[in-house]
Amino acid sequence: MAEGLGPATGRVVEFGPGTGRLTRAILAAGVAPADLTLFELDADFVAHLRAEFPGVTVHLLGADRADEVVAPGVGAVVSGLPLLSMPKPVREAIVAAAFRILAPGAPYIQFTYGPKPPLPPDSVAALGLRVAAGRKVWANLPPARVYRFTAA
Repeated sequence: MAEGLGPATGRVVEFGPGTGRLTRAILAAGVAPADLTLFELDADFVAHLRAEFPGVTVHLLGADRADEVVAPGVGAVVSGLPLLSMPKPVREAIVAAAFRILAPGAPYIQFTYGPKPPLPPDSVAALGLRVAAGRKVWANLPPARVYRFTAA
């Protein structure tokens, strides 16, 4: 998920960081803490993330509201949210919010445990996106696939 991210990416936003496993990988890839913003809905996780990652901005706010607090021009949005378990309107609202803050050409990176992209073709078309399947992560249990969405 953090593959290809680094100091040159600029600002990165993470949706659904949970305990921070992916956050750690994003920082290890070279993204500066000041360039990383997290959106988490669980107050206990937010407290943990703020203590664990000084210098990283952590919002106790839904990802669908990211554009309310993050200026456009973000270099990548990385999401560990379980989109497949969410109603279609919620999934679309989250991804639409990501594209309101992403710089032109910047990716929305999402992993899923399902055999297909976490957004159905009609949602991809309605949001004006392209999707590319990344590699399967066999070391993850269960195995996961990473998808990169970009504006068409």
